[in-house]
Amino acid sequence: MTNTLATTLQPTLVHTLRMPIRWGDMDAMGHVNNTVYFRYIEQARISWFDEIACTPDPVGEGPVIVNAHCSFLKQLKYPGEIEISTFVGPPGRSSFEMFHQIRMVGADGNPGTLHAEGGAKIVWVNFPAEKSVPLPPAICKLLPPGKLLPGK
Repeated sequence: MTNTLATTLQPTLVHTLRMPIRWGDMDAMGHVNNTVYFRYIEQARISWFDEIACTPDPVGEGPVIVNAHCSFLKQLKYPGEIEISTFVGPPGRSSFEMFHQIRMVGADGNPGTLHAEGGAKIVWVNFPAEKSVPLPPAICKLLPPGKLLPGK
């Protein structure tokens, strides 16, 4: 893991999702388009949110992302199956960091090879007020103990 959160705070694995690479995920260069990696990460994030009953409520509160990043390490190509591992960092007042690793699974010649890693900062918001609010205790219990670095 190369991002700052991952190397300084030892994030906790919370979810793993497998999904196929679809033919339509590829671009004219014959590999998965860079924008699709963000969709893979989004699906992993939403799958974990669904699993922990953390679905955003447009008339109440819920999670939003305020930034996202991805490092593309090795091309993904159709056909194939990927596994997205989702990690979380410790809670702040109203936010926490998520980190993802995308690996090939199956018979691609090198199963388990890291193809991309990325993440996002998640902020808990009151949607009608359009303001951040403290993370709910139930969410904080799912996050590893520790403190975020200044500015996180």
